[in-house]
Amino acid sequence: MFQAARARKQRVEQLKRHLKAENPLLVDIVGQYEALDSVARRLGLHGAGDSYTAYISWWPLISVLGTFSSGKSSFINERLGIAVQRTGNQAVDDRFTVLTYAADGAERLLPGIALSDDPRFPFYRISERIGQLAEAEGIRVNNFLQLKTVPSELLRDLILIDSPGFDADVQRATVLRLSDHIIDLSDLVLVFFDARRPEPGAMQDTLTHLVDGIEQRHDSDKFLFVLNQIDTAAREDNLEEVVAAWQRTLAQHGMASQRFYCVYSEQAAVAIEEPSARSRFEGRRARDLSAVLEKIESVRPARTYRIVSTLQDNAVRIQTHWMPALERMLRRWSRWVLALDAVIISGLCALLFISGLAAVDWSGMTLRLAGLGPLDLHTIAGAVVLAVVVVIVAVVHFSTRYLTARALAHGIGEAGEGGESLRRAFLKNTRFWHSVFRNAPVGWTRRTRRKLAAIRNRCTEFITTLNDRYAVPSSSGLSTPPPEAASGETQDRISTLAAESVEK
Repeated sequence: MFQAARARKQRVEQLKRHLKAENPLLVDIVGQYEALDSVARRLGLHGAGDSYTAYISWWPLISVLGTFSSGKSSFINERLGIAVQRTGNQAVDDRFTVLTYAADGAERLLPGIALSDDPRFPFYRISERIGQLAEAEGIRVNNFLQLKTVPSELLRDLILIDSPGFDADVQRATVLRLSDHIIDLSDLVLVFFDARRPEPGAMQDTLTHLVDGIEQRHDSDKFLFVLNQIDTAAREDNLEEVVAAWQRTLAQHGMASQRFYCVYSEQAAVAIEEPSARSRFEGRRARDLSAVLEKIESVRPARTYRIVSTLQDNAVRIQTHWMPALERMLRRWSRWVLALDAVIISGLCALLFISGLAAVDWSGMTLRLAGLGPLDLHTIAGAVVLAVVVVIVAVVHFSTRYLTARALAHGIGEAGEGGESLRRAFLKNTRFWHSVFRNAPVGWTRRTRRKLAAIRNRCTEFITTLNDRYAVPSSSGLSTPPPEAASGETQDRISTLAAESVEK
């Protein structure tokens, strides 16, 4: 326990040191995450080594997903200005590649364990999850993840993930489940499709996994659908027909209103001879590419908002979800314990009377035990019998408590996301020194509720501070510039990248 707590503190301090130089506001937010951790540990939702800081990416995260040969790697290489990812018409990589900034200018390829054991990355402890997903195959984290450092300014304070081609991976089920984990953590998800395959019959299961349910998500706005390699439609000048074919395909998966961003690689593009067609395709690419790059640049402030929002959501979830659920489980457990106590003790008493080992003398209203006569508590024999009865009742009661708690906890642990936290808190509340008649969960006091309220209030203050930085109302009179004015270099970079296609 003490080692786990010490390791947690070291991880959090390391995180603070890295954030202090990049975004001091986030250091204050880490402090509030620590306050929420203390509440979770007090309530039993967290173990000594657990921290909410380990379940969120503290740097903006963009994931690039899609089928093989859809041009994901080519797009990444062009944006970074470095050929860091292999490209080809067939599957060329079977791992998720996490691309980060190389401050020393050295490009390196590191194994997946570098991600799993570092809490600053969104894959902290992912090796445990992979072990659960692929236990039968005995597969390790290095089979699915790799870390690559790249000396590209685009990756400064940003994490980019390139996925393997879903249709080519041998361990397909595990890859798709990991993609779900990556999607949940991402601030922006670029889903690539190949314009050369307008009727993707062989990829229907992949499309189903990537597309189904997006419109029902609360964060559906973070998905961008990129139709890549549209230059192949230039010969027949049928771009609208290709886009319409893909839109019909997505409409079958409930995405009828989704927009496609049409792009292609300048380096690998086919020659477009007809001037008017070349102008239309280059113009469409420039507009859509500019929109995609603008979305990429917007994830930096959005990530800070998301970190604060996650903190607030966790605080609210403890009060409105975990504690009511725990109270229901404890009431259920109490009813089961008392009912089983009554049944077992009544059964033992009935067995004593039926077997003749005990009888009631109704005339004197005394209890007679075989071989001892009337029970007198003032005698040594009576005191011994009473002690034996108390011990038997205690053994029955605490055995019933323990077994019932374990049986109910087993079902809680399989109750989906967060089930393990609720299970841990439930077991803490059913320890033998806690009364079965306790009305409130252990640690759920006024002080704890005030602490949660203080955390939520701090979240409101953080949001106000962020708004002062990124979205100052015109009537406020504050002098903080809006993000457009404060990040002219960023806007210049977007314009330059988007105009490259026309200039070339």
